[in-house]
Formats: sequence, C-alpha cells, structure tokens
Amino acid sequence: MACGMTVNRPASRPVQAIFWMLLSGLCFVCVTSVVRFLGTDLPAAQSAFIRFAWGAVFLLPSLWLLLRDGVPVATLRLHLGRGVVHVGAVVCWFYAMARIPMAEVTAIGYLNPVLLTLGTALFFGERLTLRRGVAIGVALLGAMIVLRPGLREVTAGHLSQVAAAVFFAGSYLFAKRLSTLASAAQIVAMLSLIVTVLLAPFAAAVWVPVSAAQVGWLALVAAFATGGHYAMSRAFAAAPIAVSQPVVFLQLVWAAALGFLLFGEAVDPMVILGGAVIVGAVSYNTIAEARRRPPQVVPEPL
Repeated sequence: MACGMTVNRPASRPVQAIFWMLLSGLCFVCVTSVVRFLGTDLPAAQSAFIRFAWGAVFLLPSLWLLLRDGVPVATLRLHLGRGVVHVGAVVCWFYAMARIPMAEVTAIGYLNPVLLTLGTALFFGERLTLRRGVAIGVALLGAMIVLRPGLREVTAGHLSQVAAAVFFAGSYLFAKRLSTLASAAQIVAMLSLIVTVLLAPFAAAVWVPVSAAQVGWLALVAAFATGGHYAMSRAFAAAPIAVSQPVVFLQLVWAAALGFLLFGEAVDPMVILGGAVIVGAVSYNTIAEARRRPPQVVPEPL
C-alpha cells in the first residue's frame, strides 16, 4: 500500500450527467418552440431585448452585488466586447427562429463548438491537430447537408442562423478568456446587463405595440434559457463533457418532433442526417480529447 495522504476526489456520475443534459436539451427546445410560436409579429431586436430584460430581472441579486463591488477595469473591455458580439448572435437567432423550421435552427446551431475550436486555434494559439481538422471538415460537411445550397433555396433565415452560430462562437471565445479573470456569476450577470443595454436602442428603433401575453411568453423564454444553462452546468460538473456530449443529438430529434406536432413542419431526413453528422464529428473529437488528456477532477456543483 502506498504511503502518503489520500485525496478524496468527487467521483464521475455519468447517469446524473446524462439526466442533466437531457433536461438541458428539453429546456432549449422549449425556448425554440416558444419563439417559433411568437412568429414574426415582433421584430427580432425587440423580442431579444424583452427576453434579456427578463433575464436581467431574474439576475437582479447578482447584478446588485456586482454593481456594488464594482467591475475591474481589466475585464470591462472583455465584458463589453462579448456583449457586442452576443447582441449580433441573439438578433440573428431570433430572426432565424421565426422564419425557418425548428429542426434546421437546431442543426445549424450545432456548428457552435466547431467554430469555437477554430477560434481557439486562431486567437489562443491552441494546436489544430489532424483529428481536430478532420472533425471540423466533417462537421462543415454536415452543415452543407442541412443547407444543400444549389439544391434548394437558402433563405435569409438560414443565413441568419449561420451568422448566429458564428457570433455565438465569438461570444464563447470572450467567455473563455473571461473565465480566467472573473467568476462565473459575474460573467453571466454582466452579459445579461450589457446585452440588455445594447439592445435597447435597436429595439426602440423598430418598436411595435406588444401585448401582455407576448411579454409573458418572452419571460418564459428567459426562464427556460436560464434553466437550460443551469442544467448544462450541472451535467458538466457531474462528469466529463465526453459523457454527455452525444446526448445533445436528442435535442434535434425533439425539435423535429415538436416542429411537426405543433407547427406542421415537415420532418426533413436530410436535416436530421446533417445534424447527426455534425454531432457525431463533435462527439468524436470530444471523446478523443478526453482520452488523450489525463483525468481531471470534476468540481462538485455549488
């Protein structure tokens, strides 16, 4: 028996991780369902503003502590930069969500981690290995299967969702940098505050009368989005990301099913196939990375 002090590390809990990731996926599908239900009656910038305003309300306790203690100048530029990029992401996403089928929005959204991998190589100097390059190429092929340019019309909604994926990847790059300088609570609170403020003039420029029901539905969007991010964080805390990553594909299945049942959207097999190709490429790369790296301690959720 080896001598020395024994360190008790939290054990990986794969069943819990899968449960939390399933719950996260359901929350995000509910987000897309509600926004699809609201349709195009409200401009994208106005819908996004109301949704983030509700998010700021939910985070008032954190915002109060943040503003009371002050934000270090060193991180303020990064918070502002992320807010600007995230505004572009949410406006593009709301625009796309109201105009193309839920399954297509979900499938194209799977490009986020692929673009994030490219971004970390470009901006943080992370090595772009052959395996990562192949995974990116396969994922982009999956996106082409979904879009099928030249074989069908690629609408403004499709292009808007591609732009949203690019902007969201940029937002996550800022978050990755901020994670070494600020707490998770501060990062989330600052994002909600800055995006709400930056969206205000765009929303004012296109403002149309809004009903109490629409405000209530967008409050529900904010609540589901908050719940989805919380469940995802619990999944990542319960086990390595490689355990829960493949479960993400079910979000596409649920989106296609709800789109068909609630809105009469045709289930396009090519969209399902393209989404599966993207998720498969991302999952392969994630699992391979997890096997290559030494085991990491998974922190207990707070």
